[in-house]
Amino acid sequence: MGRAWYRVALVTAIVLALDQATKALVRSSIDPGTRHKFLPAIDLVNVRNRGIAFGLFTENATLLTVLTLIALAFLLVYFARHTDRALAWLPTGLLLGGALGNMFDRLHRGAVTDFIDVPLWPSFNVADMAITFGVLSLLYVIEQGPPAESPPAQTPSAHPPRHAEP
Repeated sequence: MGRAWYRVALVTAIVLALDQATKALVRSSIDPGTRHKFLPAIDLVNVRNRGIAFGLFTENATLLTVLTLIALAFLLVYFARHTDRALAWLPTGLLLGGALGNMFDRLHRGAVTDFIDVPLWPSFNVADMAITFGVLSLLYVIEQGPPAESPPAQTPSAHPPRHAEP
């Protein structure tokens, strides 16, 4: 396994651990429906989301899980073919960690725990932030294109160049 794969695994593990730890902390310390001021314009809440972003697909968790697994498979195939791209490991790890964190909640708790609430936006969690930054950084990696190839090494010529005599 190459160095890029280890980086993916490390980022995935960090995101997954942070996501699950913060959700467990919220579930144990904030009653559902309760709102706590955290920072100006940011409240901490304890809400359950049975769907994906903005509460979409709340009625079909099986379809949501299958689509997530298909998307992750495509992501891993893309990464396997582009491990040489600078920073490609970062969006891959962020997206894997975020998707797996929310999928774990959906499968084991029946809904995703969301807890960060800002005005005019649905509540979200660490996994959602990782997915958002993962998509943005993946677009950046794709936009950068393949790595530039280094010019071929020049081999010394058997005959030195001739210089014109004055």
